[in-house]
Amino acid sequence: MKKYERMISLVLVAASSLSALFFIIKQNMDAAILSMTIMFTITNFFRSRTFKEKGHDKEANWMRKMSMIFAILSVLVVVIMLNG
Repeated sequence: MKKYERMISLVLVAASSLSALFFIIKQNMDAAILSMTIMFTITNFFRSRTFKEKGHDKEANWMRKMSMIFAILSVLVVVIMLNG
């Protein structure tokens, strides 16, 4: 992973983590869950790229699939928030 990619991933994960904490304090659980699922999507995506670069193809595929699952869950949370 290049240096700027690592920096981008760090900023995205930190922002989503802090937003989740903010929404938990504000007691907005829907937004907190959305922030957490986005955080898991981002971390698993960048983890899969790191595993792929190291030659761990099996682990990279697993992390990519987990990232896709959390992305789908994020969309599902948005739909629930808009309808509820």
